[in-house]
Amino acid sequence: MRPLADILRPTTLDEVIGQEHLVGKNGIIRKFLATGFLPSLIFWGPPGTGKTTIARIIAKALNRTFFEFSAVNTKITDIEKLIDQKPLIFLDEIHRFNKAQQDKLLPHVERGNLLLIGATTENPSFEVISPLLSRSRVLVLKQLDEKELNAIMDKGLKFVKKKMDAEAKTFLLEVANGDARSLLTIIEIAASLNKKNILNISDIEEAAQRKMLQYDRLGDEHYNTISAFIKSMRASDVDAALYYLARMVAAGEDPLFIARRMVVFASEDVESPTALVVANAVFAACHQIGYPECQENLAAGVVFLANAKKNRCAYNAYMAALADVKAFGNLPIPLMIRNAPTKLMKGLGYGKGYDKYTNDSLLPDKIKRKIYYQKGGE
Repeated sequence: MRPLADILRPTTLDEVIGQEHLVGKNGIIRKFLATGFLPSLIFWGPPGTGKTTIARIIAKALNRTFFEFSAVNTKITDIEKLIDQKPLIFLDEIHRFNKAQQDKLLPHVERGNLLLIGATTENPSFEVISPLLSRSRVLVLKQLDEKELNAIMDKGLKFVKKKMDAEAKTFLLEVANGDARSLLTIIEIAASLNKKNILNISDIEEAAQRKMLQYDRLGDEHYNTISAFIKSMRASDVDAALYYLARMVAAGEDPLFIARRMVVFASEDVESPTALVVANAVFAACHQIGYPECQENLAAGVVFLANAKKNRCAYNAYMAALADVKAFGNLPIPLMIRNAPTKLMKGLGYGKGYDKYTNDSLLPDKIKRKIYYQKGGE
């Protein structure tokens, strides 16, 4: 039996919900198809936003032989066997191909032996080799918004001949997290498990295998939780920091959002510069592997940051300097430390008397006595 997401998959650009900037009236894909010319493409976007669907529609519109592969279980030889057919190859998770595999695609793309559409959830700047990027056009697919997901939800409920109460719909949108395929799969499971006509919150929780948590990524609870998380690390309360981390992870918060806040915290609140190295490593790990594994990286980073010695003197000093910049504007820089690349500038006194090891203040005269950095301060 075909999955609901596949049954309802659009077959024309007009049927696609979302990605208006690509498939709408003035969208670049529609313009490409109107000319009959299409370069190789890299689709970059979150799961369930239409990458595979749009690739299939393009192949149909161009009347090209279409083959679909996943880089996870595909060998280059599998693709090379098809070259004689001048195919359109859709390669999902292209970032899973290593450099050597991507290199082998290059000559075929360059000669036009195949039209390649690669799809990735990762930043292609880091995951796709430069020569392949230069021969392709990167198109960014956006996460589906609430209005678009509601439209897809209505189609799914109509097909399974079910209704859904408002609370269940709100939770389903939260769980789906912009992923149309996930949303339709949950509707399909909930409908198959229940004979009643109206699905409620418990039906969606059962189908999604997730309990509703009081956490709205766009509402007050989102900001309350991230605030509690940061303040717990600042207070060196490891247990509280881990608890609030767990709440965010369980609610499906974007791991990169959490990791970004940790990177900021590492410079604002921690004395050792090693903290910034650790926080950046956590961010990189979250970017590379995603959920569910990256929750372990987040937890390890939180423990380090919460236990680290706290000191906000660098942050406070910078903010004080910034306040003076805003208050006084561009104050004249002392002549002694101005650049003097020409004879005229030297004649005007630029650079005169400069002592690289001076103990005198090098601040502008108006704020010469200011001290921003209080070593050891909180």
